[in-house]
Amino acid sequence: MYVVSENKAHIRNLTYAAICLALCLVLPFLTGQLPQIGSALCPMHLPVLLAGFVCGPWWAAAVGFVAPLLRHLTFGGMPPILTAIAMAFELLTYGIVSGLLYRLLPKKTGYIYLSLIGAMIVGRVVWGVVQVIILGLSGSPFTWAAFWAGAIVNAIPGIIVQLVLIPLLVMALKKARIIQK
Repeated sequence: MYVVSENKAHIRNLTYAAICLALCLVLPFLTGQLPQIGSALCPMHLPVLLAGFVCGPWWAAAVGFVAPLLRHLTFGGMPPILTAIAMAFELLTYGIVSGLLYRLLPKKTGYIYLSLIGAMIVGRVVWGVVQVIILGLSGSPFTWAAFWAGAIVNAIPGIIVQLVLIPLLVMALKKARIIQK
């Protein structure tokens, strides 16, 4: 009986991870219709962060790492490869941190925000470190101003959307018993 429920959980997580990966591939098309703020909405971040809460850290990490690279290969080089590589590590981190914190912390609303904000901070730091490495290899500096602009200032619309939508979705999915209470 235990094997059956373990298999069901595995299939459930695989299914939700596949849905989140599909959303990562499709959402940029929708936000791309808003030229001024489309990319600033960080559309690929939403499904990865949500996957951390729904599927757990390892499934979400896989979704996060694969999504930008697959999108680059599938949709004519968008995002550009160096951007996709930095995003892959950033989104992998989002998945691991949101999933781990959600598993380890109490399942109360405030801790949903703590898990989300923790993932967003650590993920952006990882993005910055990868940018330093990538640009350092090409001989270009990655300055504090570039980090601040890329990780915070240009991403403010996406940060706001993440802080509003993810907790609402997690609470709704908990209520629907899709996520453990």
